Amino acid sequence: MEFRLAFDPPSFKQKINIHDNIIMAGSCFTDHIHAYFSTYKFNCLDNPHGTLFNPISIFRSIEQYIDNHEIKQEELFNQNGIWNHWDFHSKVSDFKKDMAVNRMNTSISNAHLFLKKSNWLIITLGSGFVYEYKDQFIVANCHKVPAADFKKRMLNIREIEEAFNRLYINLKVFNPQLKIVFTISPVRHLRDGFVENNRSKAVLIQTVSNLINDQDILYFPSYELIIDDLRDYRFYAEDMVHPNYQSTQYVWEKFCTACIDGKTRAFMKELDQLNNAFKHRPFHPNSNEHLKFMEKYKQITIDLSTRFPNLNWNKELAHFTQN
Repeated sequence: MEFRLAFDPPSFKQKINIHDNIIMAGSCFTDHIHAYFSTYKFNCLDNPHGTLFNPISIFRSIEQYIDNHEIKQEELFNQNGIWNHWDFHSKVSDFKKDMAVNRMNTSISNAHLFLKKSNWLIITLGSGFVYEYKDQFIVANCHKVPAADFKKRMLNIREIEEAFNRLYINLKVFNPQLKIVFTISPVRHLRDGFVENNRSKAVLIQTVSNLINDQDILYFPSYELIIDDLRDYRFYAEDMVHPNYQSTQYVWEKFCTACIDGKTRAFMKELDQLNNAFKHRPFHPNSNEHLKFMEKYKQITIDLSTRFPNLNWNKELAHFTQN
């Protein structure tokens, strides 16, 4: 007897492999998926501007990477003793103005170089709502500035499409090999309201549906996997807003099957074995049994480092040779 309707996302025609470079931008759900990529040693750059939610700010950040845009000190503003920029998340802010500017420019410069050699750009859209500062421009983050200074509104499909199409043209000139993967964050923005959150997600889903071409603009259904497949509050954290470990693990497993090639998945299984060994904490570290254990996984690490010399194995080699 079936108590839920599961589905398997369609497989990408060209899949991600361990040698690819991946850059990610968007909502906090991006950070969770990036953590999995990092565990498996993918060369992946996550959210250089910090966490961003609305499409306009996300697309603007990527334009800045293409242009290697330089942030000027006069672009920053001080709020409660902290220097911020309207295009960046607060985690990039600083008490010192010059430190904040340096951090932002270093982030853009690194992203410029990384995007140029990237194979994949994964964009996670979080919300269709934007906040306009004094009716002048859309901000990526309000930085605790009083709400009265902003006008909140819902983006419409046409303006998101137009913004992306401008970005897409520039991306294909800057890096013709780049493939773009859209996904919609399953994080529920209930501060907007239940009805408003659903309308916001609907705008994003319809827009992305209009943009994908199954060639170099693709879609992975993170949102649908949690909302329609798992479909239960037990797969959310205590706040009932953010997906919990079980649900993000489920999405990651589906992502691997649909989007990562078979040879890479086989490598990931080997790495799982090594990672589990790395986490092992013995009761008797000087016993012959443990020394044999360490030697075994030292040799496994050496073998993997020979087969995948472009990956960094220093941490594992140091750990398994410590005795």
